[in-house]
Amino acid sequence: MSGSRLIGVGVGPGDPELVTVKGVRALQEADVVVVPVMDSGERGRAEATVLHYVGAEKVVRVVFALNERTDRARREAAWDAAGERVAALLREHSAVAFATIGDPNVYSTFTYLAQTVEELVPGTAVETVPGITAMQDLAARSGAVLTEGTEPLTLVPVTAGSAVLKEALDGPGTVVAYKFGRLAAEVATALRETGRTEGAVWGSALGLPEESIRPAADLAEGTLPYLSTLIAPAPRDGGRGGKL
Repeated sequence: MSGSRLIGVGVGPGDPELVTVKGVRALQEADVVVVPVMDSGERGRAEATVLHYVGAEKVVRVVFALNERTDRARREAAWDAAGERVAALLREHSAVAFATIGDPNVYSTFTYLAQTVEELVPGTAVETVPGITAMQDLAARSGAVLTEGTEPLTLVPVTAGSAVLKEALDGPGTVVAYKFGRLAAEVATALRETGRTEGAVWGSALGLPEESIRPAADLAEGTLPYLSTLIAPAPRDGGRGGKL
């Protein structure tokens, strides 16, 4: 039985200043810090953020098929290989951190990694350190209010299809859409058909030099960055405290 710890650390959407104090401590106290990379090898947001707080010699790059949406076998083979690599690290070290953009419990690769590692290294303690999400960062940078009073909040990954987004937009609460860049035109159509374009905002590369934050009315017809985020606030016409 392993006495090792696997810690999923949320490092926020890209701005290194948005890593929590607890997150920085977890990264610095871990024996090694694993960062996910695509099979093309370029540095991702998680790795770039981590390198603000730990030296490169402590970082282990592990390939995940992060951009694989159609070939399930290839995707799962990548997860298995990544799990084996992290399992090997846990057999050598008492504390292994895994850095993930956003939060490790919100649409994160960490979920699949932890499941695999628990099977390969029984007894591993799995912990998570919460991180600031893209919707929180976009709300702060754009001035959009996510929720008031009794309003519900719906988070939709548009990889599930624009029909799921439209169903959410037909409801009464705020809707946040993740990963919609490749379907920007369909998202614009869904907003228009549900009357939710006004007040909606979208953003990409939050906290980075190439950051873009625009009104949803300016959604382009072409493809936007994959990790674009949309906030369509709930309709509000009752004045201050109208939703209490």
